[in-house]
Amino acid sequence: MGKSYWSDFPQYDQPSAEVLRRRAEESAKKAEQKGKTYEPVHIQGRAVCTHWWGKAWCDNMEQYADYATRLPRGKRYVRNGTVIDLKVISGRVKALVQGTKRAPYKVTIRISPLAEEVCDRIIGQCARKIENMEALVGGEFPQEMKELFTGKDGLFPTPREISFQCSCPDWALMCKHVAAAMYGVGVRLDENPFYFFSLRGLDVDRFIDVTLENRVEQMLANADVRTPRVIEEADMFALFGIG
Repeated sequence: MGKSYWSDFPQYDQPSAEVLRRRAEESAKKAEQKGKTYEPVHIQGRAVCTHWWGKAWCDNMEQYADYATRLPRGKRYVRNGTVIDLKVISGRVKALVQGTKRAPYKVTIRISPLAEEVCDRIIGQCARKIENMEALVGGEFPQEMKELFTGKDGLFPTPREISFQCSCPDWALMCKHVAAAMYGVGVRLDENPFYFFSLRGLDVDRFIDVTLENRVEQMLANADVRTPRVIEEADMFALFGIG
């Protein structure tokens, strides 16, 4: 640990990737021995997220950083498997991030719930936009829904709707451990975008029910509409040579 010439704040040395991974493995083993269940964040390849919604979360998250230098450090940490536990609960994220000490740091991220009228509006908009229920249940969100996430009063929290807490001594609101956890949230959302709804206090079951009701109503409304694909009875007889 040293001090920079422009500040009296301590500058902590950055542990190597090998040291971080080894300490993360040691912490995970200790937790297992104590009967604790961790949910680590794993990244395949260099990209933190692969779907547009996970990438959009990371892009949106970067506006919260009060010290931009923490972001690349946080990305390095999550890539090296230091987010050894991350759980998404309604309006809150609890994480353990391995750092310079042997004991992992505790990170808490709190997100304000959406107002009831905003929830109703988003559910209604989602239900009208999603055409393929199989894709919805499979966790696929079409690009046309991007505005519902990133737009005004969307699912992404604004800086005023989110707060961070970490047990490390860094004075930055978003330290590298918080940044790593936030990138970890992006990975969780990338894997299961329904976490977006949980984070903002939206009822996922209600969302799916409303979407299904809208799809059924659309199908019933078109039940009597004839399409060119319907073969008339006389044409069918002629097609198969039935006199």
